[in-house]
Amino acid sequence: MSKSIDLKDYHTFGISTTALFIEEISSIKQLQHFLKNYPDALILGKGSNVLFTKAVEVPVGIISNKGMRISALNKSESSLISAAGESWVDLVAFSIQSGLNGLENLSLIPGSVGAAPIQNIGAYGVEQAERFSYCIAIDRKTGESKKLVAADCKFGYRNSIFKQPEGKSLIVWEVCYTLQTENPSFNLSYGPLKNYFENHSEEPVSAAQISAVVSEIRRSKLPDPSLLGNAGSFFKNPVVRKEKAEELQVQFPDIPVYPSPEGVKLAAGWLIEKAGFKGVKKGAVGVHEHQALVLVNLGGATGAELYELAIEIRNKVQDLFGIMLEPEVTIL
Repeated sequence: MSKSIDLKDYHTFGISTTALFIEEISSIKQLQHFLKNYPDALILGKGSNVLFTKAVEVPVGIISNKGMRISALNKSESSLISAAGESWVDLVAFSIQSGLNGLENLSLIPGSVGAAPIQNIGAYGVEQAERFSYCIAIDRKTGESKKLVAADCKFGYRNSIFKQPEGKSLIVWEVCYTLQTENPSFNLSYGPLKNYFENHSEEPVSAAQISAVVSEIRRSKLPDPSLLGNAGSFFKNPVVRKEKAEELQVQFPDIPVYPSPEGVKLAAGWLIEKAGFKGVKKGAVGVHEHQALVLVNLGGATGAELYELAIEIRNKVQDLFGIMLEPEVTIL
């Protein structure tokens, strides 16, 4: 246990802010004891999707349990079970090295395994919900463990039961994915992925190759949090009614639109870029020059400064397009 420690090294924005104290938690018994003593504690994984705007006046528990294992289900599928405290990047690499297919499109996403179902992470045509089997969660109110299958988790676009009032007391402890071992069905629907394999038809499509291409795409667009503080996409891609999308297409013929079960999905990065913010720098904060969805700490920024920039972006997009952007990042 560390008292009055700076949280700078515990989240990817790299902003200095203090916590009452921090305890790294590696067992269910330790978590239960911690929650019993500090029921209002803040629980973190790797802090890849959080912005601190002020000091944290409650204890902070860091989920640090470890371990990954594989269990064969049948001839063509296996379960990959991982502790929530493991790195998502390591989990995807382990799955590929083990001959498992299904997570390769989600390569190089920073954060912990436990955060994946909470955020329902997704990239390049795939969401983790498509491979999710179940998770074990600890209820902070009772200390009891609970098994949740995919239907229980109410997955949506960057959403899950863990973000809803009925699930906010649940702390993900272990996650299981069902992955293919034979005859994998790879998803190459994302444009650059599809183009790559069309232009390299001599190369066999494999999880390892898809992972390599996805990783290269991410590196070309997104800054490394260890070098430039950020939390990836700051805003969600907005989903609007078909009528609203058609109205915008008349005004802005080049606006990217994508079909969605809830309506039509727009590219938040495009909206922000059109609003004039791509590459903008304001003191110690800014918008990344290669991806307008990414807000960055240029060095020595405060959470309040980043939040002010996010509000400015949101208001300008609202004025120009009549669309209110919703943060993907959790703002504390």
